[in-house]
Parts: sequence; structure tokens; C-alpha cells
Amino acid sequence: MAEKILILDFGSQVTQLIARRIREAQVYCEIHPFNHIPEIDESVKGIILSGSPCSVRDEDSPRVDLSLFGSLPILGICYGAQLLAHQGGGSVQASGHREYGRAHMTSVKESPLLKGLSATGQVWMSHGDTIMELPSEYELIGSTETVRVAAFAHISKPIFGIQFHPEVTHSTEGSILIKNFIVGICGCAQTWTSDSFVDRTVSELQAKLGNDKVVLGLSGGVDSSVAAVLLHRAIGKNLYCIFVDNGLLRKDEFEQVLASYETLGLNVKGVNSKQRFYDALKGLTDPEDKRKAIGKTFIEVFDEEAHLIEGVSWLGQGTIYPDKIESVSLKGPSATIKSHHNVGGLPDFMKLKVVEPLDALFKDEVRLVGKTLGVPKDILGRHPFPGPGLGIRILGDITPAKVDILQKVDAIFINGLKEDGLYDQVWQAGAILLPIQSVGVMGDERTYEQVVALRAVSSVDGMTADWCHLPYEFLGRISNEIINKVKGVNRVVYDISSKPPATIEWE
Repeated sequence: MAEKILILDFGSQVTQLIARRIREAQVYCEIHPFNHIPEIDESVKGIILSGSPCSVRDEDSPRVDLSLFGSLPILGICYGAQLLAHQGGGSVQASGHREYGRAHMTSVKESPLLKGLSATGQVWMSHGDTIMELPSEYELIGSTETVRVAAFAHISKPIFGIQFHPEVTHSTEGSILIKNFIVGICGCAQTWTSDSFVDRTVSELQAKLGNDKVVLGLSGGVDSSVAAVLLHRAIGKNLYCIFVDNGLLRKDEFEQVLASYETLGLNVKGVNSKQRFYDALKGLTDPEDKRKAIGKTFIEVFDEEAHLIEGVSWLGQGTIYPDKIESVSLKGPSATIKSHHNVGGLPDFMKLKVVEPLDALFKDEVRLVGKTLGVPKDILGRHPFPGPGLGIRILGDITPAKVDILQKVDAIFINGLKEDGLYDQVWQAGAILLPIQSVGVMGDERTYEQVVALRAVSSVDGMTADWCHLPYEFLGRISNEIINKVKGVNRVVYDISSKPPATIEWE
């Protein structure tokens, strides 16, 4: 049984970053809502309590019974630390002012949690409450300039609390602290690697699927491609792949993707259903309505094609861990942001069991697994592309004419990034067709045509993102090329919003 760390989510916006740091140390971990704790068996080596927007002083704030964890090591982060102090009988009070930003922590007592940290290392604070007094069974181990109780430890048990966030990059030695906890204190062996994942998953898939047939919908993206190759390694010819052209793909993408899959030996059928999707989208302008129409039509097309394959009993999906977390978050304190994550999203009439071989992985881990499996670099290096495709990059209603305009604009932008060696420096890029027109002048004529926005962001896994500082010369050249070559566009703008507060996509 693989060892793991459990992270209990109390609603922090950066809980996934805790998991990322643990995975980077080659230790497996899982995130669960604080009120849906899984069985604590011998595979669990430690517990981490996340931050939260809530205050432990509120009667209805999220709580957890610490006795459930027996003698397991526990690390409370921010709200998690305040919860340890509050439930232990300490004092947590509102700060005189919100403590947010960089601080420097000084170790005041030797502790295995702080081993190897600098004397005054930089940490990141983000809290409105402060621990004023520790319970009698805890001792202070670290303070900052303004926060006396920045880190503490139980006198006799492996229980620790820290008021800062080690998971964010602004805590410059946060990864060392997390490794101290999961390796030094919890005793995890750091065996979570792409090679071990492939070996274990292939074996598990073979045992689970036997000689059953699996059908999988390919999108051309990293997740579904790696899922397909992983399933193919496990069950070979019993995997049937379907690639649906929904009319909302990038320019020439349908043909290019089908050609790339031929090199992988996958059994892939391409289905052209453009008009069916356009008909379903006719007149729809609300982003959620468009997502639902695209999802419903895809399921209908996919179901029809799946029924042409005799004896299929499983549906393969490229669901990854962030999708899964967002989809189960309704059970916990966080809100689900989008509806197009296809997690268990099957209608009853399909009657297929679901197999999701990547649902424990983050995006960068998927790429590492793909590299281990020999998936070509041009597939693994592709930017993420939204499930609804250009349907949510065309603001307002969808028409074939608008799709044609955006495909041409997007192709100029993406090809330009590749030609200038910028593509691999960008995590995700694309163009958005805005539902407005602007005045322009072309030659001696006045024009009143479409506006497009270009978007390029840097990120690790999409949870947070910053806009890319692309060279002005590049942006100027691309703008000129779009306006000169794409009929119907006379203005190009560049999106310089970061996530948060904005999102990567506009809809």
C-alpha cells in the first residue's frame, strides 16, 4: 500500500499548492474536504490542516476532531495552526490589522520542523487573526517581527503549527520546511515518481479491466493523449479512441491531431460533427449555456459512436487531480468555478463504468508520465486548451463565420510564438473574439469591425497565473499581421490581467 499524506481542506485558495510542494518532494498526497475525511489506514503517514478564509472565533467555522488521527504527525498551516491552538485551549484574537505579505521568521527553539532554515528566513503571512497565547502543552519555536507565535510545537507529540504559508513561493524556504515535516517527521520514503506511477498504474489497469473494452474521447490535448497511451500500454487493442470535431477546434487541428496519433499506434476514429454543434449553439450567449450545449452535444455524438463498438463496458477519461478536487469541492467549503470538468459526467443512458488513470496527477506530473511513456514532445508541449474550445473564446453567440475569424487570428498568434521561440516560455496562449466593434481606418476608408484580444500567461498548473511580458516588437508585428490578413478585424488588444483576480479564460 503506497504511503501518503492527507491534506484537509478548510477552504484556502492555495490548498492545492500544499499538494504541489509535497509531490515535488516525491511523496504522494491527497486533498480531502475537512468534513469528508477518508479512512485513516496504515498508508497515511501524516496530516496537514490547510488555511481558510474563516475565523476559528466564529461558532460555525470549520472544525475537525483531532482524536481521529491517533498519534499521526500533524501540521497546521495558518487557519490550521489557529485551530490547533483554539481547540487546545489557547487564545486566538483578531489582529489589530490584517497581517499580509513578507516577514522574516527567527527560530527561538530548535525543532525538527525548522531544521536547515536560515536564521531569519523570509515567510509569507496572510491572516486576520493572531494566536495570542498557546495551550499549555505547546511551546513556541519561531517568531517574526510582528507575530510572536509564528511557529509552535507540541511538547511531547509530533504536532506543529505555523502562522505563515510555506506552500507559496514568497516563503523562500517553505519547501525545506514541508520536506522536514513529510520526510523527517512523517518518515515518507520519497518514492512517488513517474516511473513508479506508470508501473503501478499499468498493473492496476490490467487487473481492473482484464479483457474488457474501453472507449475514450480524445481531445488532442496532453491529458487525454497521455491517458490513452497509458491505457493502450495496459490493454492494447481493447482501447477504442474517438476524436470529435466540434467545429470549435483550432485551425486545421482536426487533421493535425489525427496524424499525430497515427505515430502512437492508437486505434482512433475521427468524427466530423461541426454543424451539429453549431446548430446546438445557435442563439446562445450565456457562457454556462454554451458550455452545457457543447457538453450535451458531445455526449450525444460520443454515445452514438460508442454504440457502434460492440461490447464496450468502460469509458476512459483524461481527468486530472485539479479537476477532481474542484468537482468534489461542493462537499466542502470551496465553490466549484466551472461546469465543464468532465468528472464522472456521464448520463445514465450510457451505462458505462468510468476509468480515469490520471486522476491522481497534476498537469506537470501528467507531462512527466507522458515523457516516461514516450509520448511525442509536440503533444506533451502543447498549451492547455479549454474543453469547450473556441466556444468560450468567442464572447456572445457562436457562428461559423466568427469561428473562421478566430481560428485565423489564433493561428497567426500561436504560429508567431513558435517561430519566435516564445511558445515554450508561455504556459497557455490564445485569442478572444470580443462582442464589440471599433472604428478604424484602412486605406482611405473608415471601417467598423471586430476587436480581438490576445492572452498569454505563465503558470505551473493553472491555479495561479501571471500575464506574459511578450516583447513589444513581437506584439506589434502580430497585431499588424492579424489586421492585414484577417478580414473583419481592425483592432488587437493584449490582456495584462493576472489570475487572481482575473481567470485565464474570459468565459
